[in-house]
This record gives sequence, C-alpha cells and structure tokens, in this order.
Amino acid sequence: MSHKQQTQQTPLDGIRYFTPPDDYLLRGRDGMVAMSWAGKPPIPLLEEDFAALETCGVPDYDMVGRGIYQALRLDPECAGAAGYAAVLKEAYPHIVSELGGQIIMLEAREVDTPYLDRKINFLKIMALIDPDNGGLKLEIARTYVDKGSRLCSMHHAVSCWYAAEKHLKAALDRNPDDTHAAYEYGEALYVLGRYERAAEIWSGLIDHLEPAERARVEARIAGILAGKVPVVPPLDYLTALSVAVEQHQCGFSDEAAAIIKDVLADRIFVEQFPMKEVYYLLGTCYQGIGLMAEAAEAFKRS
Repeated sequence: MSHKQQTQQTPLDGIRYFTPPDDYLLRGRDGMVAMSWAGKPPIPLLEEDFAALETCGVPDYDMVGRGIYQALRLDPECAGAAGYAAVLKEAYPHIVSELGGQIIMLEAREVDTPYLDRKINFLKIMALIDPDNGGLKLEIARTYVDKGSRLCSMHHAVSCWYAAEKHLKAALDRNPDDTHAAYEYGEALYVLGRYERAAEIWSGLIDHLEPAERARVEARIAGILAGKVPVVPPLDYLTALSVAVEQHQCGFSDEAAAIIKDVLADRIFVEQFPMKEVYYLLGTCYQGIGLMAEAAEAFKRS
C-alpha cells in the first residue's frame, strides 16, 4: 500500500495524513467530481479511515471529505488549509452548506465561550473558501472582540484583541468603504492603546456617518486630541480584570477587590467601557471578605 504519515503536517488529534500516488483521482457525486490530487498537500484522514486503507488502498470521496472537514475544524490555520478549503469548495458543496448552517445557528443565539471558539473556526474556514469576502473577516473580528470582552474569558483578552485588529484590517483592505469595519478597526486600535492611529481612522469616516454617530465619533476624536484617554491602554485594564477573576476563583477576594478598585478608579475607562458584570464581581469579592455594605453598593451598580 502506497501511503505514509507526513510528519511535516500540522499534528491534529485524531488525524493522520496520507500521501496518495501520483495518479490518484478524487471521485464522487455520481461522476460529478473527478479531481486530480497532483500538487495538493497530503490528505488528512480520520484515524479510523486511515486504518481502513489497509484493505481499500486509497481513500474514497467520503473519507477525504470527513478528514478535511475535521482537520479544518480543529485548526483552520493548519498547514495546507487553503488547499483543503479549495477542495471543499469544488468537490463538497454539501459540507460548505452545512458549515454555513452551523454559523447561522451560532449567530442566532447567545453562546458560551467554547461556542465562540467554534464559530471563529467555522468563519475562518469560510474565509478560506471565499478569501475576497471582507464581511467574513469582519465577523471573525467581532467574535474575537466578544470573546476578549467577556469577564469569563478575559484571560484571552490580549490574543483576542490583537486577532480582532488583524482581521479588521483585513476586512478594510478588502472593502475600504465599509464604515462599520473602519469604526470597529479604530475601536480595536484604541483598546490596544494606539490612540492617534484610532483618531486617524475615525477622522476618515466622519463624513459617511449619520448625525448622531458623527457626534459620538467626533467626541472620541476630541478626547484623544485633548489627551483625555485612559491612564493605561484599555487592554491592560482588561488583563488586570482577568487577574482579578483568577484571584477571586482562588479564594483571594481581598486581592481581587483591590485590583478591581484600581481599574474602576480610571473614570475615563469606566465611562467608555461600561461592564456591569465587573461590579457584580466586586460585590461578590466584598461578600467574601465580609464587607456587606460595600457589597450591596457594588451589586446596585451591576
């Protein structure tokens, strides 16, 4: 049997790689698919399908589809990802349709953090399939922002906000006239502490905004120019809050409360990034150290 595992490929749980013979053709869909694999990366296969090659020799259409889909779901940035996505687009329209359905389902309801990770991966696969679609890059960025702004997942804030900035820039590169992407790109830059660049981005879209939005953006720009910005980049405060969550979970409520109070002392940050759940966390910290009056006051603001 002509197959071997390719160690240079991205290791993925439950996946093994198969290098087909030079004359291998992917056939399926009642003759509608007859694709040469020449020049394509090794085929990712589920471990059970790889084991089945002992009897069948080469993977069939369903094996290849299952393997590629699972590999991209596990890591849409794995080695060969763009090539795998091209195969899905050309030979597996039903998988692409299923992928779109999964994204719609996740967008239709509030989801926990693990589902945000799943949504990000699904969107990244769709972006591989349709690389010129800036809207997909925008949705990826928005999902990263959602994850990086939740108290329960704020320990991922740094990686999420930098990823959001990268995908927002990509969205703007593909569609420079998208005012939503431009505003959100400026917001990501602001969170990262790149205030002057955020002001530049926002200044370029003012003429395209409705009066109420224009006034709000002009106020943000004026604040930057006047130096009325948070004492430290907002991302640093988000990181501090993630430490407070960790301290609280470890039983150190007094340390957690001290961190939260330091963050809330920056009135500009608090006004620009209102997070009621932070006050709820502060209240639970106060309860943990017996400061019931302070706890009640914090809960009122949550």
